[in-house]
Amino acid sequence: MSQKPLVADAELFDPKPILAGLPLLPGVYRYYDNKGAVLYVGKAKQLKKRVSSYFQKTTISPRIRLMVSHIARIETTVTRSEAEALLLENNLIKSLRPRYNILFRDDKSYPYIVITGDEFPRLTYYRGTPDRKKQYFGPYPNSYAAKESIQLLQKIFRIRTCEDSVFNNRTRPCLQHQINRCTAPCVGLIGVEQYRDDIHHAVQLLQGRHREVEQTLRMAMEQAAEVMHYEQAAVLRDQLSALHTVQQKQFVESTGGTTDADIIAVAQSGKHLAGHPQDGMVCVNLAMMRGGRHLGDKSFFPEHAEELSTEEIVQAFVAQHYLNRSVPPLLVLAAECNDGTLAQLLSEQAGHTVHISTAAGGERRKWLEMAQRNAVLALQQRVIRQGGQRLRLDKLRAWLDMPALQRIECFDISHTMGEATVASCVVYDELDMRSAQYRRYNIAGITPGDDYAAMRQALTRRYQRCAAGEGARPDLVLIDGGLGQLHIAMEVMRALGLDLALVGVAKGVERKAGMEQLIFPDGSARQLSSDDPALHLIQQVRDEAHRFAITGHRAKRGKARTVSSLDAISGVGEQRRRSLLSHFGSAREVAQASIEQLCQVKGISKSLAEHIYQQLH
Repeated sequence: MSQKPLVADAELFDPKPILAGLPLLPGVYRYYDNKGAVLYVGKAKQLKKRVSSYFQKTTISPRIRLMVSHIARIETTVTRSEAEALLLENNLIKSLRPRYNILFRDDKSYPYIVITGDEFPRLTYYRGTPDRKKQYFGPYPNSYAAKESIQLLQKIFRIRTCEDSVFNNRTRPCLQHQINRCTAPCVGLIGVEQYRDDIHHAVQLLQGRHREVEQTLRMAMEQAAEVMHYEQAAVLRDQLSALHTVQQKQFVESTGGTTDADIIAVAQSGKHLAGHPQDGMVCVNLAMMRGGRHLGDKSFFPEHAEELSTEEIVQAFVAQHYLNRSVPPLLVLAAECNDGTLAQLLSEQAGHTVHISTAAGGERRKWLEMAQRNAVLALQQRVIRQGGQRLRLDKLRAWLDMPALQRIECFDISHTMGEATVASCVVYDELDMRSAQYRRYNIAGITPGDDYAAMRQALTRRYQRCAAGEGARPDLVLIDGGLGQLHIAMEVMRALGLDLALVGVAKGVERKAGMEQLIFPDGSARQLSSDDPALHLIQQVRDEAHRFAITGHRAKRGKARTVSSLDAISGVGEQRRRSLLSHFGSAREVAQASIEQLCQVKGISKSLAEHIYQQLH
């Protein structure tokens, strides 16, 4: 591919010389404003025709007309094919996040259910890139759906979920066996063949072949009863009963048996939520069907989707969501997707034919109707929630006399008697908490328990970048603490040359919710009514900062204490500690091991094992 930057004066932008030099070749174009910010990224089968259309059409929407009025520079990249242009466009949209492109926030990988290839396979949850050594089922729309399926399979087939380090060192059945969630293969209470039968049935169920599973279990139960193996028949009867319970919960079933499909529906507030002021808000609902079973839904709320048609929204979602990600053989869409290149590219990427269908009849129509109802419901909930957030923010703007207030950052410090000090920074922006922008700071090099020094270090590390012109600049910084912490924040801002609005949030004399005092840089303190929406927003952000800080602190403290517990044992040096951790997998498993299990580790005698056991208990 080749790249050609085209520059023009922002005030006297004349597209004619630029358009004259564009080729009739596939590629990607990018529009920039006079400050160098990217406005839009698009692909074209023929660059000359596509880019020219923006400056020749008189029927373009007001939104596009506004964008065109800000264009000061155009860059184009010629590609070898339209498919290559589609890939490049998608990558640039994700990296540049242009102001006028529809944007979907979904950078997380999807969870899978995994069955390992061990002699006694393990059932587990996995998030990441699959490998070929294990069996993967999914992806699932969220962790809850995947973990719920694991629990159901445990109830029916009692498959182990424990780590190999635990499984290889058990001498007696664990709690999972006692509550009928595992057949305890770790201590030989089930044979290899019988366990693999359970694994085979679990795989069939995950593939949607539940009728085959039911028929096999019923026949085995009847055969066991005929030869008077009543205990085995009772186990099979319980499995059938649990299987029926699962089927009753599964409210969507496919008569096609093993159909794998994603159903994509769209709801727009202006069309589906008459009377609500947030016209232009969009929800894309993704329903996942695997093996004919409905695994769950996931809702997406794209940015910059106002004035776009359903067809444009669906096409943008398919391109951004599935390129460089696993895709099922069938996509059922709520609107036409006329881009044949997209289907071809998805098929090449997946290694199998991907059909994109909008002809929703029969079973597919039911799927689409279900996804559409869920899209409307999710959009209604979003509109109501954002309406409440908008009221809170408007009240806080008025109370602080900050009409442009949009982005709030809040800091908190967490430690236990000075141990494992962690600072948190959480972000509230665009009427919601933005967890992807949260940051934790491990505090080091200070006197243990010195909250002022910890706050100084966290603020300095966060706003050094801001002073250098990097990263987003907050409109308001909340400091969880009193006048002392606020003075530290003021000193940091002066040292960095920043002029940011600062407010301290103190819990008040009785330290009760609703009694918070807000402290200002001039030393004054004010208190809001406990039912004031402005206070509710401050509490929401402050509580999230506290939660995020204490979660990080507990994890850091737990890790430090667990590792140091081995360091403190006399007779256990670096080499023996490594042997113990390698054998058991973690310090926690070492602490749970018996004396006999400790003796199995190379270099650990019985007397040393007894000493280690006593020290850890």
